[in-house]
Amino acid sequence: MDTLPSDWTGLATVVFLLGLKHGFDADHLATIDGLTRLNTRLQRPFARYCGALFSLGHGAVVMLIAIGVSLVTTHWETPHWLETSGAWISLLFLTVLGAVNVRAALTTAPEEVVPLVGIKSRWLTGLGEARSPWLVALIGALFALSFDTISQAALFSLTAQQFGGLAPALMLGGLFTIGMLVTDGINGLWISRLIARADELARVASRVMSLAVGGVSLLVAGFAFAKLVLPAVDEWAQGKEIAFGIAVVAVILLSYLLGRRLALGAR
Repeated sequence: MDTLPSDWTGLATVVFLLGLKHGFDADHLATIDGLTRLNTRLQRPFARYCGALFSLGHGAVVMLIAIGVSLVTTHWETPHWLETSGAWISLLFLTVLGAVNVRAALTTAPEEVVPLVGIKSRWLTGLGEARSPWLVALIGALFALSFDTISQAALFSLTAQQFGGLAPALMLGGLFTIGMLVTDGINGLWISRLIARADELARVASRVMSLAVGGVSLLVAGFAFAKLVLPAVDEWAQGKEIAFGIAVVAVILLSYLLGRRLALGAR
């Protein structure tokens, strides 16, 4: 498992950025998309805030994990088999998510808006009909019961031990939640605005989002697979964060160009 910065400022910054990144999880985006559409159709006043409610529920579980870890243990070493299994499970999820979202963008009729597709949301079909703020937050909490979320929360909680234990762990949990709140909250507001506009912009934006989520998921999955099976790739990747960032930007740019072309095919 990766290490975190040992100084408080660096640690707090990284945890906040991890929260921002976590909010861009494809299943988060897809579920918030579905919840926002449902409650907009039902004319619920909180519909535009589904993203924020989802992230608050998710963050509540992160805070509980931080409390539990900081109280129970001062050292944690992830078993190699568990870390490897988690990597392969994440890789599988990313591949499936990427494929289904790209397929949705390519097969949806040009005159229609493309819905984002998630996997966890399909497991929670009944709760996907959440019609109250509390149920939306509950779905966010259930999504936090995953390997990625638990392992990240445990890692920064343990790192916080050097700064005093429980209080720093709670502060880091709060920063992680704020990061998610920013990305998921903006996503909910943006989806709400798209729903209100059944025009060319909405069709283009929905395709760009699906292609970008799908493309980046497949890129990350492919890179993770190469690192797992080819140790040389893992070594080469050290210090190549800028190159990977450029690749992500390229995928998003291509998603925009292709998404616009697919949407304008309705003409």
